[in-house]
Amino acid sequence: MAHPSPQFGYFLDPSAGAAHATLDTASLLDEVGFDVIGIQDHPYQARFLDTWTLLSAIGARTHRIRLFPDVACLPLRPPAVLAKSVASLDVLTGGRVELGLGAGAFWDAIAAMGGPRRRPGEARRALVEAVEIIRLMWSGQRAVTYEGDFYTVKGVHPGPVPAHRVGVWLGAYGPKMLDFVGAHADGWVPSLGYVDDDSLREAGARIDAAAERAGRDPASIRRVLNVGDLAREPDLDARLIGFVREHRIDTFLFDGPGDEASLRRLADTVLPRVRDALV
Repeated sequence: MAHPSPQFGYFLDPSAGAAHATLDTASLLDEVGFDVIGIQDHPYQARFLDTWTLLSAIGARTHRIRLFPDVACLPLRPPAVLAKSVASLDVLTGGRVELGLGAGAFWDAIAAMGGPRRRPGEARRALVEAVEIIRLMWSGQRAVTYEGDFYTVKGVHPGPVPAHRVGVWLGAYGPKMLDFVGAHADGWVPSLGYVDDDSLREAGARIDAAAERAGRDPASIRRVLNVGDLAREPDLDARLIGFVREHRIDTFLFDGPGDEASLRRLADTVLPRVRDALV
């Protein structure tokens, strides 16, 4: 059975101490044929650059590679403002931005930066509201009003409209959030270490069932897996092919040593072999 050709990306370290090297690596990823760059979003981490500022700088240094926060920290990113940031960068890059979004973690650090401290159920409900507001902000309507328990906008004039239909990809693991992914989101962004083969299988089945109940095609929901430093594994081809065939993963993000030789080896040998094996 043929599978859609998978996409491959890199999870770049936003360390402020290597800022210019990170931009150089982003340019190299763009040059050698990677498809997407993801940047983690921990605004309270002193050694990290701000994610949206870094993504904007990467957008200016690259030409075709897609960009997304992997994943944006909602409690420190008000949804209407976040929607404008995403749309603005999408316009500036010619439609190369997607939105990875998470409900939040590390609540002590979030609270220390002035953000809310939310219990799991509250964080989930706030994420649902945020997705609704973000999509309203991208709708092209002249004015948007939304009243929720966590977020409210009153007659705001949104704009600009994104250059393309931006995907909302959720970093989510709990059963209720997986149901929301299936019913409403454009993609799911899990990470190895938080999931394994068994939990990928269970979560995928839950997303599919929720999509079908909502009248959606489960295959329309992107599956974006952060695989970490998997590139060091000797059976890398087989592992990636297995993820595609067994779990319908369509996008992989590596991290680890981002030296030029390693990235060129991946782009020139491993990635084409995996794509060819899935035709």
